[in-house]
Amino acid sequence: MKYVIAFLFTLICNVSIVAQQDKPKLVVGIVVDQMRYDYLTRFYNKYGDGGFKRIMAEGFNCKNNHFNYIPTYTGPGHASVFTGTTPKYHGIIANNWYDKALKTMVYCAGDSSVVAVGTSSDKERMSPHRMKTTTFADENRLFTQMKGKSIGISIKDRGAILPVGHSANAAYWFRGKNEGSFVSSTFYMQQLPKWVENFNASNKAKSYLKEWNTLYDIATYTESGTDLNDFEGGFQGKETATFPYNLKKLAKQNGGLDILKVSPFGNSIVADFAIAAIKAEALGKDDVTDVLTVSFSSTDYIGHNFGVNSKEIEDTYIRLDKDLERFLKVLDTEVGVGEYTLFLTADHGAIEVPAYLKTAKIPAGYIERAARKEQFNTFLMETFGTVDIVENISNNQIFLNRAMVAALGLNLEAVQKQIAQEQLTYKHIDKVYTATTMSTVYFKDGIESLLQKGYHQKRSGDVLLVDDPSYIAYWETGSTHGSGLNYDTHVPLLFFGKGIKKGHTYKKTEITDIAPTITALLGIGFPNFAIGQPLDYILE
Repeated sequence: MKYVIAFLFTLICNVSIVAQQDKPKLVVGIVVDQMRYDYLTRFYNKYGDGGFKRIMAEGFNCKNNHFNYIPTYTGPGHASVFTGTTPKYHGIIANNWYDKALKTMVYCAGDSSVVAVGTSSDKERMSPHRMKTTTFADENRLFTQMKGKSIGISIKDRGAILPVGHSANAAYWFRGKNEGSFVSSTFYMQQLPKWVENFNASNKAKSYLKEWNTLYDIATYTESGTDLNDFEGGFQGKETATFPYNLKKLAKQNGGLDILKVSPFGNSIVADFAIAAIKAEALGKDDVTDVLTVSFSSTDYIGHNFGVNSKEIEDTYIRLDKDLERFLKVLDTEVGVGEYTLFLTADHGAIEVPAYLKTAKIPAGYIERAARKEQFNTFLMETFGTVDIVENISNNQIFLNRAMVAALGLNLEAVQKQIAQEQLTYKHIDKVYTATTMSTVYFKDGIESLLQKGYHQKRSGDVLLVDDPSYIAYWETGSTHGSGLNYDTHVPLLFFGKGIKKGHTYKKTEITDIAPTITALLGIGFPNFAIGQPLDYILE
């Protein structure tokens, strides 16, 4: 009998070892900030074979992948990708939002209880404390008894912090200005590891203060508009938004080393730092799965500045493709071909510059916020005798002073309805909904469903506004995002590596499906409020 027991024990142990060995040694989650899905297809012929094309050819391409909530901003986007849920549950309702309890605007990653590490600046006090749920990186840490490492990296603090979750070993983001260093906060550590100090001391960032010209002959950039046009912002100190850009010369007037964020070299330095992290932290070197999250943010800065149809965007993606290729080669060497799993997606898309759309006779334009506010204030005075019944207007939401509503003897729901009906009469407002409606009526689909999945009862406003398609409150140059329209919701979703089938689908997938798919692959617990479903047809 004892031999049978010994045999069974050995068998169970061997099965456990095999199961562990079947898992990837490293999961890499890549977010390309403001990447529309059509950047994969539009620039396809300009990409090499080792970056985007390799991931598509050897992995699985979900071609109809969408965000399933409003607003499509960076903070909510990164949180949703890695938690498998939406702002309704994880609480990151915008990049900045009005805190109804504190009566002030707050930042999604801001945390006054911590201090910066690696800089004396008071502006890098960051943590994930405002995110209410776990990420799949958190669940991997819990499952592995904290043995699996989790590290987040980005130019943007929120792009590094939110994906990697609450229990991360580290999150690092880039501080430009006159420093050019990757920094962190005391939420994670008391001082930077030696390898990070060495990286910062190498002055790698300053080496990228050089000329930014097109990688190839600009005449071959036929997938974008003319270089000189009326739809781009450009840099202070340069008369036109045209190539080339002398970044070293322009740096002083454009935030010092912050200018790198608005160039493809911002992506390059993130790739450099991520490669350094893989090597220094020995990620993927044992049989306990590690997690690395990497967010390439310069694509967003450049899109905001130059627009989605610019030569600058085309060159940025051609160069990002090369950064991805060298990043994948390092993963192949350091972790091993077939030993890691990677996915690539975006935190939101972006609109074509409305001024450009108008030249193509497509309905588009700009919201005159000042005129709308003046009209609204007149209504408030005539109806309620005060404008102070409204505390804040931000992120297309109106926040009421509920104490004043009560003091005036008014019914909250009735006031919400009155304001909603008024706003609906305004130019370029397409739809208006109240908080009461969002809390009491279930919407299965449509723009209403997207609003509802982005609505958080304790954090969101009393009245929600939806502008006309392709109408934005923005400058008349550059692109932005935030809506529930396809140009903002349709983003890439590529899976690649261990445990992933080759292929593609046109089935609709949602951004909240990513985290459940990764946790299913790893055989670990789902993030605690995940609402997405594992995409079982992509898994081997």
